[in-house]
Amino acid sequence: MTPSSRALTRAREGLGTPFRLHGRDLRGMDCVGLVAWAWNAPAPTGYAIRSSPTERIVRELAALGFVRGAGPGAIVLIAPGPGQLHLGISTGEGVIHADAVARRVVERAAPLPWPILASWIRED
Repeated sequence: MTPSSRALTRAREGLGTPFRLHGRDLRGMDCVGLVAWAWNAPAPTGYAIRSSPTERIVRELAALGFVRGAGPGAIVLIAPGPGQLHLGISTGEGVIHADAVARRVVERAAPLPWPILASWIRED
């Protein structure tokens, strides 16, 4: 099993988990927590729910060994609205993400209502 397929499997195990800002486990998680949990990677702290700089996201993922790449299990950076950035896990046919409106981790099929700005994978 590849690292990306493991991350996708783990993200699917998190479906239905309650949304909780700065949450990092199945008791509750936000988008950063979901990605960190799915990839079994450390999660950054001290970020805002809005206006997190793209450069910080790119820098922190690179420091963890992630490189630009796409496909099932990839981390995706989404722009759901002006000044908002959001992370999810690609399914190849949509995205798994911590949805603050739905108050839980959900899987959304393509086409997505928001643009995907970038995606990353890690080849361990």
